[in-house]
Amino acid sequence: MPRGKKIDISKIDLEELRDKTTATPGILPFAHTVGGAVVLPEDEGRIKGRAIAAMTEQTDRQLGQLYDQMQILVKQAHDIKQRVEISKKIYWSQMNFEPVISKEYYLYEKKSGDTVLSMISPKEWGSRLPYQRFVAHVRLLSDHTWDILSSEGL
Repeated sequence: MPRGKKIDISKIDLEELRDKTTATPGILPFAHTVGGAVVLPEDEGRIKGRAIAAMTEQTDRQLGQLYDQMQILVKQAHDIKQRVEISKKIYWSQMNFEPVISKEYYLYEKKSGDTVLSMISPKEWGSRLPYQRFVAHVRLLSDHTWDILSSEGL
């Protein structure tokens, strides 16, 4: 329409205009005016794909952390089991004294295969070790298990 020309409102067909307008333009899936912002429908598959990728990345990271924690717990359980096994072996050994918590002792094996717990280190025996072999250097812990400080045949 040329500029400056007036519009005759009486010639506008209101019925035709009602078919081409809406009372709720905000819910239209497209712009309702010429200068309105273009509203494109979202690609639902792409949105879900990004969400699933982010969720998978996050849960994989959390599962990795749990796996690392499980590895630590498995190692701790293995160490405790090993301490219990050596503790049983030591308690079945001959000992002529009552061990004191936090003190270090030495486990030896006799020619008969029996074991002996001693307060004397292999170096203190000098050149003549009265046993067949040195087995382990141990420390008594407060839970009455034994910590292996060094060993040569456990």
